[in-house]
Amino acid sequence: MIRILTLLVALCFDAPAAAERIVATGDLGVVIERATGSVLIIDQSEMATVARVEGFGDLSHASVVFSPDQRFAYVFGRDGGLTKLDLTTQSIANRVIQSGNAIGGAISDDGRLVAVSNYDPGGVRIFDADTLELVADLPTEAKTIGLVDAPGRKFVFSTWDTGETWIADLSAELPQVTRIENVGINPYDALITGDGRRYIVGLFGEDGLTAFDLWADEIKPTRILENYGKGDEALPVYKMPHLEGWALAGDRFVLPAVGHHEVLWIDAQSLEEVGRTKTHGQPIFAVARPDGRHVWVNYAHPDNDTVEVIDTLSGEVIRTLKPGPAVLHMEFTPRGHRLWLSVRDGNRIEIYDTGTFEKLGEIPADTPSGIFFTARAHKSGL
Repeated sequence: MIRILTLLVALCFDAPAAAERIVATGDLGVVIERATGSVLIIDQSEMATVARVEGFGDLSHASVVFSPDQRFAYVFGRDGGLTKLDLTTQSIANRVIQSGNAIGGAISDDGRLVAVSNYDPGGVRIFDADTLELVADLPTEAKTIGLVDAPGRKFVFSTWDTGETWIADLSAELPQVTRIENVGINPYDALITGDGRRYIVGLFGEDGLTAFDLWADEIKPTRILENYGKGDEALPVYKMPHLEGWALAGDRFVLPAVGHHEVLWIDAQSLEEVGRTKTHGQPIFAVARPDGRHVWVNYAHPDNDTVEVIDTLSGEVIRTLKPGPAVLHMEFTPRGHRLWLSVRDGNRIEIYDTGTFEKLGEIPADTPSGIFFTARAHKSGL
């Protein structure tokens, strides 16, 4: 009995040592180092780098989604690489080259499927999130863009060449695909609203966008904001704004206007324009603080050293920041008390207090671009 008690006491004293090996992932995120094919694992509370992991291939246009348990990050590379990063072991768990040229991806609402959108050979390929084995191949004979997850184990995407939107339902053993034509000329990007109801496609070949109500019995394209640039001289477009840069701020969306120095304010229900704000340059991302009170905006070359903060109530620019050359991406902490932004040509990440706009710190990074926190695991379309 004495020996048993002694053993139990020893195990109790050893427990803290075992606990030190536990890695919590809710506070983590990743930063894409685009020129080196590497990824930084970062801690958003500590404002520090945890590890650098190499071997991700071409990350010149990369995006990331997370598993529901926030353990794995799925990194989509431009070279068609799909890489599964284990945040707990800080190592690559699996990697496949699934195409010649890819443009992003999504993870299903149940976390069991990962889909990749391809330019070459086109189409969407869907993989088992655990093993990265191919589950479904959906050829489109066109470049696919705007791939998002939708409720009910569905994926929605559009085609650049043919102007279509596809809805792929993976809830049954065999995929069920709905093709919708006459979406518009050259869809270039898309988004889905956080409630999973509206899918909105930007059109490169037309002045306007196309929206879909995914809750409707008959899903059909509806043109919105047609001719929003009519009568204005369009500027050369140095970088297309990502429609993920749409931000819901209260009862309005704020949209980067293509080829113009302004953002548009859109009624969230009617999807009609209700106002505009003049900006420093051509907006790329307009990102709302999680409470919707402010919107932070970054810009295309040659104005990409600047970030402006817009007050949602007044629609006025209230603060101008100059972080440095080539601000590419911005990410709020989950409750919005801080904002992280990448300064690609300055080789650093900068961190700001969103209440005072004070710079709190910076982290060295090699040509950083996208910043992604694991809280995205629990949001549709991210």
